[in-house]
Amino acid sequence: MSRPLYRGVSGIGGKPAAAAEEGAYYDPKEPGENGIGGAFGRGGARKRHLAAAAVRIGVLVLAAAALVGSVAWAGSLYAGRGAAARAAAAAAHRGYRRLQEQLVTDLLDIGELAGGGVRAKEAEVCPPEYENYVPCYYNVTDAVDVSDLGGGVVISYERQCTRDGRVTCLVAPPRSYRIPVRWPSGKGFIWKDNVRISGQEFSSGSLFKRMMVEEDQISFPSDAHMADGMEDYAHQIAEMIGLRNEFNFNEAGVRTVLDIECGFGTFGAHLFERDLLTMCIANYEASGSQVQITLERGIPAMIGSFATKQLPYPYLSFDMVHCAKCNIEWDKNDGTFLVEVNRLLRPDGYFVWTSNLNTHRALRDKENKKKWTAIRDFAEGLCWEMLSQQDETIVWKKTNKRDCYTSRKSGPELCGHDPESPYYQPLNPCISGTRSQRWIPIEHRTTWPSQARQNSTELDIHDHPKRPGDEDPQPPFNMLRNVLDMNAHFGGFNAALLKAGKSVWVMNVVPTNAPNYLPLIFDRGFIGVQHDWCEAFPTYPRTYDMVHADGLLSLEKSHMHRCSTLDIFLEVDRILRPEGWVIIRDTAPRIEAARSVVAQLRWDARILDLDIASDEKLLVCQKPFLRK
Repeated sequence: MSRPLYRGVSGIGGKPAAAAEEGAYYDPKEPGENGIGGAFGRGGARKRHLAAAAVRIGVLVLAAAALVGSVAWAGSLYAGRGAAARAAAAAAHRGYRRLQEQLVTDLLDIGELAGGGVRAKEAEVCPPEYENYVPCYYNVTDAVDVSDLGGGVVISYERQCTRDGRVTCLVAPPRSYRIPVRWPSGKGFIWKDNVRISGQEFSSGSLFKRMMVEEDQISFPSDAHMADGMEDYAHQIAEMIGLRNEFNFNEAGVRTVLDIECGFGTFGAHLFERDLLTMCIANYEASGSQVQITLERGIPAMIGSFATKQLPYPYLSFDMVHCAKCNIEWDKNDGTFLVEVNRLLRPDGYFVWTSNLNTHRALRDKENKKKWTAIRDFAEGLCWEMLSQQDETIVWKKTNKRDCYTSRKSGPELCGHDPESPYYQPLNPCISGTRSQRWIPIEHRTTWPSQARQNSTELDIHDHPKRPGDEDPQPPFNMLRNVLDMNAHFGGFNAALLKAGKSVWVMNVVPTNAPNYLPLIFDRGFIGVQHDWCEAFPTYPRTYDMVHADGLLSLEKSHMHRCSTLDIFLEVDRILRPEGWVIIRDTAPRIEAARSVVAQLRWDARILDLDIASDEKLLVCQKPFLRK
């Protein structure tokens, strides 16, 4: 890991040297640390506050005078004739603006010194019970036994966000937390104390939930030690589709896979070696979380459930949806869950379902036979073709013919109102996406990795203003695996990391208040999700190595009174691993304002200029490893 940034570079204050060396927590309320209290007493504090106020008023006056002067000066320059004169004037004006911004920053620093070093109070550390806290979901702590709630109580794992559930403190790691093992070694084993487990997770011997627990680590057996390994299972699916083996998935147009209740990410880890990108979704779980363990291994995952709301992905996004012994009752709610699968699948995409219900022995039971028949009839109503059934596994293929839906005898209706990317909207019992220009069979799409560089015809579908990747910042060259892009635009940062040869995967997030380019991101062979950054992200604490944000501060500033920058950064701190990185690109005033906020989070920070002709800057931060 790169060495921590030196706080003194950016002029950001921090904890005392002794505390920094020990990496220990310290009390932000300690007298003298934040300029409050000490030998000066109340009178001294009042004098310092008056002095600070006077200096700040002086700063405002000087800044206003500088602004008026710059406008007049620029106007006189622009009065010159010719393009060369106007270009020179523009360059000079940009240089003057940078000097002006530096002047204001220096004056503010002087104001802090005059005020006795009064700075924003550092955020407090959350109590230990918040170590695995996930806002917007029901959180079971060690102090609560679910059995004590009574047998008739049904715990809802549906996402429900409120302002009261927002984290207002720093979520600390467990006492024995260790920096995760780097990829690809981390795929095979993780540190046991980094995830919350109860011991019940090891009782299952299924193919998708196999792990070996040792003294301080959890390992996941490879195919070499398993007679019924994942390689055999993937090979079986490929043959059922009509392929020679799993190495031919890409040739058949399969790149993105949605894995429902993925166990511990074993299927996704195997497919990653075949150039397939798998997104695992599972319910929130208090311990033994499928999502938490899968992310700890370096495999894409997020909290999501088939309950009452649509998943926050566009329609026509995944080439395959996989459900192996997941707990979804596909026969319930008039097949609405299968309709949601149909919404997410591209034309000619595959639904792979592995269940004990599919065996001949299970179907001897009348109730099981009734369930299976209902699921088969629902699938036929969606114009799915059953390609094959082997043992417990069935593979259906979604139709690529739109007219099939008009010639059916029964089945869900076509949607009238058809939003492309619903954000946790109620499940819609109608068929969507049929009128979209993105209705293209997966066999006719550009295969990976060429699809990451889409041609002009493919880009025209999205009314694209520029080619993906243009003007994207250079990625850092650190040891990374799990990366989150908070404002992904067209997925250019994802493409830049892959072009640089990094073995990373990126969660491309499109804010709900930004233009929706999430369909384009999926069409490029990447994965992502829509999200409102005034809410908690659907993941566990300490699950990402790096968080990137280009223009997010300006975007959120344009929507006033939603939430503060501190609220957003506290959430970033929650999901970021200790010693993880944050890279923020935005206008100079936004970056300068953000620098004071990250000081409250105890992040090491440095501001970098992009180039002399740009009004934007980079804020590069590293989260410290604060030990208890």
